[in-house]
Amino acid sequence: MLRVMDAATPQIVTAPFFGPRVVRGAFVLAMCGWGLGFYGLPVYLHAVLERTGWSLAFVSGAVTLHHLVGAWVVTRLPRWHARFGVGRVATVGAVVTTLGVLGWARCREPWQLVLAAVFSGGGWVTMGAVAVNAAIAPWYERTRPLALAKAYNGASVGGVVFSPLWVSLIAGLGLSAAALGIGVFTIATMAWLAATVFAATPERLGQRPDGDAAGMPAPQRDDTAQRVERLWRDRRFQTLAAGMAIGLFAQIGLLAHLFNLLVPVLGAQHAGWAMGFATACAIGGRYVVAWAMPASADRRLVAALAYAIQLIGTLLLALAPEPSVAAIVLAIALFGSGIGNATSLPPLIAQVEFARADVSRVVAGVVATAQATYAFAPAVFGALLAVSGGASARIGHGAGAMLAAVACAQIAAIGCFVAGRRR
Repeated sequence: MLRVMDAATPQIVTAPFFGPRVVRGAFVLAMCGWGLGFYGLPVYLHAVLERTGWSLAFVSGAVTLHHLVGAWVVTRLPRWHARFGVGRVATVGAVVTTLGVLGWARCREPWQLVLAAVFSGGGWVTMGAVAVNAAIAPWYERTRPLALAKAYNGASVGGVVFSPLWVSLIAGLGLSAAALGIGVFTIATMAWLAATVFAATPERLGQRPDGDAAGMPAPQRDDTAQRVERLWRDRRFQTLAAGMAIGLFAQIGLLAHLFNLLVPVLGAQHAGWAMGFATACAIGGRYVVAWAMPASADRRLVAALAYAIQLIGTLLLALAPEPSVAAIVLAIALFGSGIGNATSLPPLIAQVEFARADVSRVVAGVVATAQATYAFAPAVFGALLAVSGGASARIGHGAGAMLAAVACAQIAAIGCFVAGRRR
């Protein structure tokens, strides 16, 4: 709480700390961004395959292009945020994303799908992990893990809400009308957040991170960390970037095709609910980490444990017999528990391992590296599915090679996080 003098009267009034409002705004930002540009992708892929009859390899390649363009945009975000602000960048990104999703809905020629992937990939990341971290970082220091967990849960809620919503709207209205309606809502929401929430800064409001009183000492940081120019020779940065990249390679690769693999077993509507259930489990997993992880915890070990639980889910999914819906649901729950932590834990690791002035660029570098890597996952796993199962691939038949590759990548990610621990 901040105590200030009221200009009209001599009494002291109390201005509430603005940080919680920023967390709520970042929650909505993440919900819309991931709902359009991340959790919507498996549904778009399935819809394009059904409408056009194009090969799985080609449409999976468009998903890869979507992520590659996003990785390039992520590297520019710190500069754009500093110049224009998180809110304005996200508003423009919402417009671009909407145009891209409309392109997925209406493409009739292969080149049109390629152009749509460029727009959707370049737009949605402006409402992604880097934007959430950039919005939260000025307002929270000591309590940043919990603040980020609350904000990043918007991404998981985006999956819970949008995965079945896309399926329902497409069935009732078609993909074009669904994309237009959700896109216009997102654009209006981002514009409102830009004007009312993200335009504020602690300095402008005369507040301190975490709502601390003005007399409290500023949080101390270890300033012996390598400067950003030397990050690529820093073992901590290398292993953090590699761990996030490989782990998300496995996660995004599976999520890109999971809806398509579940539809023959569960049906389209139930497959949409299963995708939503996976992201609901992500909310629980992220909250457990935020509340249970002490400040002194080794955050790399926490990340390794999260991937180990995901690994168990992947193995169970690979071994689940087709009729066993209960086994599939349990596997999705275990895998889903780590979806949120895969994106929220690396910024928290960076917070304790690098100088405060470097954290935003470290996070952007790690996220860009991860996205440039996992961008190829949909195409790689799509090729594995095409070879092993073809168009008839589904859970329990033809997906074993892909799921084995996912498990191997998760093991490698665990090794990277453990290898980067402080000696």
